[in-house]
Amino acid sequence: MTTGAGSDSKGWSRARGLVIKTLVLLGGALLLKRLTKSTTRWDHARIVADSLSGEKFSRDQASRDPDNYFNLRMLTCPAAEIDGSKVLYFEQAFWRTPQKPFRQRFYMVKPCPKEMKCDVELSSYAIRDAEEYKNFCDRSKDQRPLPDEVIGDIAEHLTTIYLKRCERGKRCLYEGSTPPGGFPNSWSGATYCTSELSVLKNGEIHPWDRGYDDDGNQVWGVKGGPYEFKPAPSSSFNDMYSLNFSSPASTEQRVVEGSFVLQE
Repeated sequence: MTTGAGSDSKGWSRARGLVIKTLVLLGGALLLKRLTKSTTRWDHARIVADSLSGEKFSRDQASRDPDNYFNLRMLTCPAAEIDGSKVLYFEQAFWRTPQKPFRQRFYMVKPCPKEMKCDVELSSYAIRDAEEYKNFCDRSKDQRPLPDEVIGDIAEHLTTIYLKRCERGKRCLYEGSTPPGGFPNSWSGATYCTSELSVLKNGEIHPWDRGYDDDGNQVWGVKGGPYEFKPAPSSSFNDMYSLNFSSPASTEQRVVEGSFVLQE
């Protein structure tokens, strides 16, 4: 009786060991498959669109360097889709006046053409009636223009940034810029503008827009480096009003006139 019980016990232990070993092997195979699965062109575009979306602030940067950077709110959300390409609505405003954005754009996010050495193409477009889209992302969906209306309101092309996936070990997920020579721009005496963008792993977005005249002199945009927009926890909103707003009317006018006016 005792011998039989011992044999049963050994048999059960052996069977349990085989089950565990099989599960480990299956789990390892699934993990390896997941790790080696290649990211498709459309996966790259989706990651960038998701990273751009949401509410972000330049509060920390404004606190460190209030003479050159303002406490701004950046808000982006999905608005439509064209043949798989994501159309996002984007606006920027001062934190204290989010209902009065000074910059509004549509972004179109799609994979780079196969012949180009990049992963994601991010194009910005003007909006036919920007007033109609103010606070688009803050509204309930039944109060927003419909996707078909959004597509019809995409106006002239402004810029395109070509993003590449960052090398392993860097802080960023994607980074890129406009092509050499930038794009035509007539704001504040400029003849062309350039844009750089970094999409970081922690949800930060670092855009750097600058305008230049015929002689290559920078006439608008910050000089020291890109704006740093970070997702801000709701608990930190209360003290945002203390930054950069000692003279709100004049400050806002400077930014609106210069669209990130040149800081001397």
